[in-house]
Amino acid sequence: MNASSELNRTEMLAIRLEMLKRDHRDLDMAIAAEMAAPLPDRLTLQRMKKQKLAMKDQITTISAKLIPNIIA
Repeated sequence: MNASSELNRTEMLAIRLEMLKRDHRDLDMAIAAEMAAPLPDRLTLQRMKKQKLAMKDQITTISAKLIPNIIA
């Protein structure tokens, strides 16, 4: 793999990471709004929380790819 394609891959991962972080924050706000409702829909909350966890896993995975694991 040459340097330019690696840079493109790194840039693409960084962009994806930022999008996931933004979506994660948005989902967090949506969850808070639903919980503040007089009669929150528990099924909707459960689905949003599950989706939020999946996003967090993706954020962790991409972050690990972007930050090299250096053992000192």
